[in-house]
Amino acid sequence: MTPLLTHPYNWNKVSVAAALGYRWDGRRCRLHFRLKKGNFNAASLIGFLKVLKRHFRGQRVILLWDRLPGHKAKVMTAYLASQRHWLQVEWLPAYAPDLNPVEFLWGHAKGGELANQLVEDTEDVTEALGRELGRARARGLGFAFLAHAGLSFG
Repeated sequence: MTPLLTHPYNWNKVSVAAALGYRWDGRRCRLHFRLKKGNFNAASLIGFLKVLKRHFRGQRVILLWDRLPGHKAKVMTAYLASQRHWLQVEWLPAYAPDLNPVEFLWGHAKGGELANQLVEDTEDVTEALGRELGRARARGLGFAFLAHAGLSFG
């Protein structure tokens, strides 16, 4: 019989925003992420997009986005409209997580170090998740996540 360890969790939620950035010719992939205690909302997602804008330094970006509420909020819609000079948004179909490469990143992270992590507080979760995402970045798994979504540079 598999041993069962019970542990009283006394911590709040940690949320993650992530972007897999692929070079136009498929030669490079970068993983960008931000961890946040609590939930992301439109304002905090706009902050994440501003960081991406600085990172891409004037390059044009196509953002494939799912239809989470924060992605469709009025303030987000207004922000996206003001950023058309560098950012083009393409919406993934509703209820199609299998088409989103970032969903495979989440599955990988949850099945890695987090699967057997004994945590005491939010900081433990944040540190473990940061390490796991950092490993995915270092191993260059972004192209594998893209392939699992049925997308590729061909």
